[in-house]
Amino acid sequence: MIHLREDLKDAFTGNGAFENILCSRGEIFREQKNRKTLRITHDGKGYFLKIHRKTGLGEIIKNLLQMKWPVVGAQNELRAIERLEEIGVKTMKVAGFGIRGIPPAWVDSFIITEEIENTVSLEDFCRNWPSNPPDFHLKLTLLCKIAGIMRCLHRNGINHRDCYICHFLLDPSSTENKQNYEDIILYIIDLHRVQLRKRTPFRWIIKDLAGLYFSSMDIGLTERDLFRFMKSYSGKPLRKILKEEQGFWNQVSRRAVSLYVKHFNRMPNMPHT
Repeated sequence: MIHLREDLKDAFTGNGAFENILCSRGEIFREQKNRKTLRITHDGKGYFLKIHRKTGLGEIIKNLLQMKWPVVGAQNELRAIERLEEIGVKTMKVAGFGIRGIPPAWVDSFIITEEIENTVSLEDFCRNWPSNPPDFHLKLTLLCKIAGIMRCLHRNGINHRDCYICHFLLDPSSTENKQNYEDIILYIIDLHRVQLRKRTPFRWIIKDLAGLYFSSMDIGLTERDLFRFMKSYSGKPLRKILKEEQGFWNQVSRRAVSLYVKHFNRMPNMPHT
């Protein structure tokens, strides 16, 4: 089964279209045992192609024994994109999807998304903040925007599982109006491991927020910045958060610190006032 948007139909035609897509050549961004991500072009326009090859029953069983939910195809990312579109969170646009084989272990699949042009990851955008602090209102708006996106995901039964600031893309041109940063445009990407439920489990909320905090620990955030994020995410006054949710946010902080120590083999510089 293949679904291609009109702008890609002439690129992959005939009975061998599925195999031609799986054998596409382009700039490889990520390659693992059963999964590959590459950038392709057609008619001067960029697309990202994610290919999922057969996983095999053994790999699925190994993941389950390790208490990991296996990602066995591109359909998970397709569903995630569709769900984010439903709730109004900006993300990638699907240009093609295909699947063949016998689920769950013997399936080949792919998803093609439009390249989100003229954007920069928040990791790169914020990299120099410690030595070159941003405009206060810009930083505040970004904190509130990210908190709003995470609140929207979690309240709609969605958790990301790879929630780091590198997976938020900012349109820098949307920051040019210094009188109205509310127009800032943020996209969230890399959705292949997203989980969709009626209600987001507590532990997965903590994992998402801890990943976000861990990946922000070296960009010069202050304690007040963290409090602003907490207020925006919870929608409550700080006094009420510290009274009712201190245990929750302590868990987020402990997990973030643990991730940092594991990744860098040292303690992070904790935020100051």
